[in-house]
Amino acid sequence: MIKTIIFDFGDVFINLDKEATLVQLQKLGISSFSEEMLQINILYEIGKINTNTFLDSYIKLFPEFNREQLSKAWNAIILDFPEYRLNFVETLSESKKYNLILLSNTNVLHIEKVIENMTLKRYHRFKNCFDSFYLSQEIQLRKPNSDIYNYVLDTHNLIPEECLFIDDTFENTESANHLGIHIWNINPKREDIIDLFSIRKELF
Repeated sequence: MIKTIIFDFGDVFINLDKEATLVQLQKLGISSFSEEMLQINILYEIGKINTNTFLDSYIKLFPEFNREQLSKAWNAIILDFPEYRLNFVETLSESKKYNLILLSNTNVLHIEKVIENMTLKRYHRFKNCFDSFYLSQEIQLRKPNSDIYNYVLDTHNLIPEECLFIDDTFENTESANHLGIHIWNINPKREDIIDLFSIRKELF
């Protein structure tokens, strides 16, 4: 019996365009992410470097670009947050049937863009739906590493078999599944979080 539902954020609640950042970087002449760039991205995602250091690291690699250009390209991935999904999680929270946890790989620039797109008032509405709200930049852990799931399980004394984790990235759900957590690897192109209780009805 599921007692705790753990949600990803992007492409579960907020819509993403996962190709957009690379497309925008390519317009600036950056054809792909090098290993050095990927490491910079990870350090930023787990809060090991701040936004200034993150942008400066890119400018050091590509001095012809400025912070505004890079920030705009970086945030191109972030789209809208439909109101019906916000209503869904608010109703779920109000029911008090489950412990609700958000677990997201993200970073400061992306969260700032999320708030800009959905407004601060709606962001607070969303955040207030959860019993716990974990962003990788704040807890310095990231999916799919198992330590982030163990952190949540240990912090809340959760039994893996009583938890459902929902994420659109296969590697993330596989890692959680290895720990005994029930999963839904949601496909945002053909599935929607509001259909949770019909698509995974066998768990509830």
